[in-house]
Amino acid sequence: MRVDLDAEEGGLESLPRFQSAGVQARQLYRSGFLLAALAIMAWALAFFIGLFSSQSLWPVLLGNNAAAMLVLAAGAQSAYWVASWRQAALHTVPDVTEQVPDLQMSGIDRLSQRFTAGMQHVLATIGAPVLWLAGLGATAWWSVQHTWNMALPGVALGTWGSIGAGVAVLMAFALLVFERYLAQQLPAQWPEARWLAPLVRVPILTLLLSALCLLFSSDDALWPSRLAVLTGLLPAAVAIEYVLRAVAALFSPRRDTFEPRMIAQSFVAGMLRWPPQPLLALQLELHNRFGIDLRQIWAFTYMRKAFFPVLAVVIVTGWALSGVNEIPLQGRGIYERFGEPVDVLGPGLHAGLPWPLGRVLTVENGGVHELATSTESSSDPLLTPADGLPPLSANRLWDATHVNDKSQVIASDSGDKQGFQIVNMDVRFVYRIGLSDHAAIAATYHSNDVPTLIRSTASRILVHDFASRTLDGVLGEQRSALADDIGRAVQADLDSLDSGVEILATVVEAIHPPAGAANAYHGVQAAQISAQALIARERGAASEQSNVAQLQASILLDQAHALAREVNATAQTADLRFGAEQKAYASAGHAFLLEQYLSQLSLGLNNAKLLILDHRLGGSSTPTLDLRSFTLPADPVAPRKVAQ
Repeated sequence: MRVDLDAEEGGLESLPRFQSAGVQARQLYRSGFLLAALAIMAWALAFFIGLFSSQSLWPVLLGNNAAAMLVLAAGAQSAYWVASWRQAALHTVPDVTEQVPDLQMSGIDRLSQRFTAGMQHVLATIGAPVLWLAGLGATAWWSVQHTWNMALPGVALGTWGSIGAGVAVLMAFALLVFERYLAQQLPAQWPEARWLAPLVRVPILTLLLSALCLLFSSDDALWPSRLAVLTGLLPAAVAIEYVLRAVAALFSPRRDTFEPRMIAQSFVAGMLRWPPQPLLALQLELHNRFGIDLRQIWAFTYMRKAFFPVLAVVIVTGWALSGVNEIPLQGRGIYERFGEPVDVLGPGLHAGLPWPLGRVLTVENGGVHELATSTESSSDPLLTPADGLPPLSANRLWDATHVNDKSQVIASDSGDKQGFQIVNMDVRFVYRIGLSDHAAIAATYHSNDVPTLIRSTASRILVHDFASRTLDGVLGEQRSALADDIGRAVQADLDSLDSGVEILATVVEAIHPPAGAANAYHGVQAAQISAQALIARERGAASEQSNVAQLQASILLDQAHALAREVNATAQTADLRFGAEQKAYASAGHAFLLEQYLSQLSLGLNNAKLLILDHRLGGSSTPTLDLRSFTLPADPVAPRKVAQ
């Protein structure tokens, strides 16, 4: 009901809502101030708790309850503006003063006055209640959105959780008393009480759910954390409705002479009643807003009467159709009748008993999967442009740590000493569920998690397999046979467990020392290569020196043999000459000696300059040489006197 101030100005004192407007305004102002203070305290406490424990349950609960308090504070603020208008309407004094422009004001003062007047006009046109409602609604929505986190782990709060639950129950009881007080108010005395009472139920329900989460919170239970986050849906929905109503109020004409109405009316909060009557609330809203009475429409009356029979038929038909199952082309299905598997169904439509008498479990039909032995990252791979830098996952160098690398103890190649080494490896298995019906049933009922089964089996096989291998072996000639050995061993174990899994391929993606020891391993390899190169270089130098020595010895030996041969030949020649000379001497006597003497003399005097002077030379005498100026060779014959 709205009152025209100009028409009813004389009889406002007789209306109950105008008489109690002052008391109502004070109550609403105090209530709004108290609720806002509680919301600010909750925010401050949530902020300090979040600094030390970001995964705690307290910031979520405090943020949601602060939003619920703000929702109720916004409703109280909206009702306060209406009560203030009624109080002011009772004491309205006609304003007969007229502003006269001051001609002595400066230009800046007149500009400031005009700006102030313009802002007041805009504020009066929009209305302070609309701005307050929109601001508080947006703040409440932000409080819920800021703490929304469905990934919160379970947390055991202990004694503080019980204390917090007790405080929440006490505050809910105080708000319940306030809600009962508003529900008992007469519409003629306080019309806005019927709109404020549903808004009080929003923080009451939020506080009770928060107390439930605090009481049952533990490390193993996740539902208290999820419920604590979901408690913010109710105040967030009311806050969004506030913002929409504030936007709609901008297009409603405002008249200061007409009694305003409370803008913060919530359809969502009005649904919080028992028993819930959403259709009745919608019907009343349409009748009050647009004057549409759904009770006068025969079609809706018939729908209301036929609703339950039609709903029962639909439920029975839907339950019967639950026995019809569609299996996709790339899948298979195991049909269970009364909990017992009876058949493996192929792609297509299949009819059976309705649920829960019969059901179909979906099984893969030839889907190929790749599984790493280590724990794979759950994050999606980052897409890199073709002309950009390669991602870190593409770095396959030894000195980089990879996500799928797994450390494994391996035997040490240390001769007669015992020891071990550590190696990082990335072994992947390509597998699928067997194509036979027995394999499909075995994979479904004999294993709860096929990837976990393969990973645990592979880890056990790798421990036993690497115990008999060395690092240099798996990095060298044994790497090609390593994948085949591991694949056969894992498949044998899976077959013994009757898992129904078929290993298609085993790929050794990478195998190397740990990233921290890669540089040291490279240094050891470099030192080993350098040592081998130095040994080979020294062996080459030794071989070269040995060959040179052998060559020199061979040359000296050959020279010695040649010299001996030459000496022997010279001796033999001398012997032969001596024998020949001896025979010649024996046969010729002194003639041979003279001939030898003259031969030697001719050899000695071959280059000498001789001058022979003898006046007694003649044809009848023997020529005589004066050899006193020459050194004669040794003469084996006794010397004679030369004839004068």
